[in-house]
Amino acid sequence: MTLNIRKIAINIEETHREIGHEISPPTRKAVAVAVIANPFAGVYQEDLTVLMDIGAELGALLGDKCVQALGITPAQAESYGKSAMVGENGELEHAAAILHPKLGAPLRIAVEKGAALVASSKKMGSPGQVLDVPLGHKDAAYVRSHFDGIEVRLNDAPRANEIMVAVAVTDSGRPLPRVGGLTHDDAQGQDGLR
Repeated sequence: MTLNIRKIAINIEETHREIGHEISPPTRKAVAVAVIANPFAGVYQEDLTVLMDIGAELGALLGDKCVQALGITPAQAESYGKSAMVGENGELEHAAAILHPKLGAPLRIAVEKGAALVASSKKMGSPGQVLDVPLGHKDAAYVRSHFDGIEVRLNDAPRANEIMVAVAVTDSGRPLPRVGGLTHDDAQGQDGLR
């Protein structure tokens, strides 16, 4: 079974000012979302390998689109995240199958390295509902300045037999971070934590 995409949307968010302070350079986040047909909508399927393979395709496709949208090299990506929303005829496990076993490895290639776990969320929903994509530093989970998120909403997705899958990538952390902890510049990226 092949990947059946109805639409792809890409959004970029730039923060230039925060609480009266100029952010220079601006912090930037990109989120790419694919709306796909759910091959198992309305039926119970024990073997979800098809969705796992779709996840691998989407990790590469959406990760590349985010990096391209930001106009950066893969090495310049600093944080990432993934999320999926299943329409009403699907089940939460369909989102899990797409996000977890295989999506991460091609996303890590798209952002060069990615030693840390990819922050993720999943939910069931309907057209126009907000999908939150959590973000964390790509190489060191303890970099607090990169604990963040971005939301995406499409007015016509997910339909009952669809899954909305999103990947987000940033070229920076939050604007004006000041809660301490490991910094991006000090991160080693060897164990995924520090």
